[in-house]
Amino acid sequence: MNKLWYGVYPALLTPFNAQDEIDFDMFKKNLRVQVKAGVSGAIIAGTLGEASTLSTAEKFELLAAAKEVVPAEFPVILNIAEQVTKEAVDFAKRAEKAGADGLMLLPPMRYRASDAEVVTYFQTVAKASSLPILIYNNPVDYGIQVTTDMFAQLADYATIQAVKESTRDLTNVTRMLNRFGDRFKILGGVDTIALESQLVGAHGSVAGLVDAFPRETVAVFNLAKAGRIEEALKIYRWFMPLLELDIHPRLVQYIKLAAVAEGLSNEYVRAPRLPLQGEEKARVQKVIDDAIASRPVLPEYLHIGKEELTVS
Repeated sequence: MNKLWYGVYPALLTPFNAQDEIDFDMFKKNLRVQVKAGVSGAIIAGTLGEASTLSTAEKFELLAAAKEVVPAEFPVILNIAEQVTKEAVDFAKRAEKAGADGLMLLPPMRYRASDAEVVTYFQTVAKASSLPILIYNNPVDYGIQVTTDMFAQLADYATIQAVKESTRDLTNVTRMLNRFGDRFKILGGVDTIALESQLVGAHGSVAGLVDAFPRETVAVFNLAKAGRIEEALKIYRWFMPLLELDIHPRLVQYIKLAAVAEGLSNEYVRAPRLPLQGEEKARVQKVIDDAIASRPVLPEYLHIGKEELTVS
């Protein structure tokens, strides 16, 4: 069974210790919990993983650590967020040799590239590796939208297989499906519209609050896939105050605080980020505490809707 680009993919946090080193024990603990909860794969060294502050060496250390603890066929996707095409190409080649199962690819960083430049960048990286690629489409945070016309120019590249749909425009899911059918798998990339994205046709989601609440995240997805919408909605409505932590500029600090409450992270972030303090920390902590206090009892969800996730 091939589940690539279906189901829930956590955008994993990168936990640090007080010495500003990666806390690999905590990273592995969280990943083990994700796997047990039923996620379909994991994305490492992404935005939520503080990619902008990680060295290239650290990214590959995270990949190695992840591969140590996941089942043999569990896909680990490594993020590419480079500003130079040659560096992105070299990174993709190295990722393939190091055992990554796929790549998440952002547009060029620190440069407002034209549509043609973005397409050429994606095509060049795709030609450098045989790994399957998830395009990250997030114009809200990164200033570049990958339009359907641009995807049309990528359609002949077989390794470009999916999109992390973070435009926050639900109609874009339908636009992609209307134009390309099943050519590109669509993973919703915004927690607060994850269920809505799924209901209009997304094949899965790249999630943030899953780092703290993996069972609830996967339960919503599986219940919805099985057509048990009312049950999914009940959990989703409980979840929403937490999911809103994903759409704030300090989402890393917010989601780490939520994961701390579940014993799945610590609060350390890497500068220039700073830990939460004062009123802001108290406000976010209250959201987390209130949610935990009213946590719903989940139905047995791991084995429902599996036929929806099977690809021949």
